[in-house]
Amino acid sequence: MGPRTRCAAATSNSAQGGWGDGDYLWVTDHARQLVEFTDGHLEVLPKPTREHQRIVAYLYSALQAYLRRTGGEVLFAPLRLRIREGKFREPDLILLRDSQDVRSGDRFWTGADLVVEVVGPDDPGRDLVQKRGDYAEADIPEYWIVEPATGTITVLTLAGGTYAERGVFERGAHAWSEILDGFGVAVDVDDVLRAGKLR
Repeated sequence: MGPRTRCAAATSNSAQGGWGDGDYLWVTDHARQLVEFTDGHLEVLPKPTREHQRIVAYLYSALQAYLRRTGGEVLFAPLRLRIREGKFREPDLILLRDSQDVRSGDRFWTGADLVVEVVGPDDPGRDLVQKRGDYAEADIPEYWIVEPATGTITVLTLAGGTYAERGVFERGAHAWSEILDGFGVAVDVDDVLRAGKLR
């Protein structure tokens, strides 16, 4: 069975529920789409829109410029993040403050200091609810949610195993990080949202 056939078979109803971590890693090594994994079930994610990609690119550039001075690393999907055994996610952006952090494996990461998701129109609950729980389960200290539809950036910080809202930043405001000292001055909500609309 070739990679395309196996990827199609993996997402069929008959195959769902029976896949392990190794199967997931094999499938995503060969897939051309983003695929996430929870307890034997694969979820093929929709292709990102141009607006989505432009917002991710803007934030990646801002974070990369900050980390160039501090020695960390930020990467973008596709890059697998292992939440725990049996669960993987592919955040839009994933960051470690130390580029030598042992959690940054070559095939997948086993943790992060900050993740960013840009909410798409197909299933907002995936980023707003489900991944909020997933990233808290993985003990990721900070989670940013960019919502083009509402014009907001929500910054969540981990406290006692769950996320608390650090702030919901609207147009005209600057979103800022609790764990990245001085980074907030670079994140103008208007600029982030405007980046997605450039023609």
